[in-house]
Amino acid sequence: MNIFIGGAWPYANGSLHLGHISSLLSGDILARYYRAKGDEVLYVSGSDCNGTPISIRARQEGVTPREIANKFHREFCHCFEKLGFTYDLYTRTDDLHHHEIVQKIFQKLLANNKIYKKTVEQAYCSTCTQFLPDRYVEGTCPHCGKDARGDQCDECATILDPLDLLTKRCKICGDEPAGKDTEHFYWSEHTC
Repeated sequence: MNIFIGGAWPYANGSLHLGHISSLLSGDILARYYRAKGDEVLYVSGSDCNGTPISIRARQEGVTPREIANKFHREFCHCFEKLGFTYDLYTRTDDLHHHEIVQKIFQKLLANNKIYKKTVEQAYCSTCTQFLPDRYVEGTCPHCGKDARGDQCDECATILDPLDLLTKRCKICGDEPAGKDTEHFYWSEHTC
């Protein structure tokens, strides 16, 4: 039997900790089990080298996001080798082949009406002249009144929208962001 195991892709923005390893270990155990049974296994994963956590870390350290991603991808590979993980392929989201495959999938979904554009309001910092990912917005939780990030309040565990925060501020410059319309792609109802 052919078995495909797609492991989680950890953000390449900081060292792996026990929680990361415990969430990744189940894939390796499954791969070993099926290989021991004689099945053909393709066990893949990689470092998520894109995204807000990497950008935040890069800004904090005064380096490029690519430098952060490179550093932690190398560290992840070393850790997985030392721990004896048995990936058939461990890659990264910023590799050319990854971009090509994702673009092909995106184009196919778009052509088959599986995704659609929708205008939504998002936090925008006019000082930094950019839309702000949820983790770039901080403020006061409207539910408990404690400090919170734009994605969630760690104090009361409420999932938040950045624009719902009270006394919101841009994590980069400290100015107050405003709501501004922008287009995003969404899964159509019949896709999920």
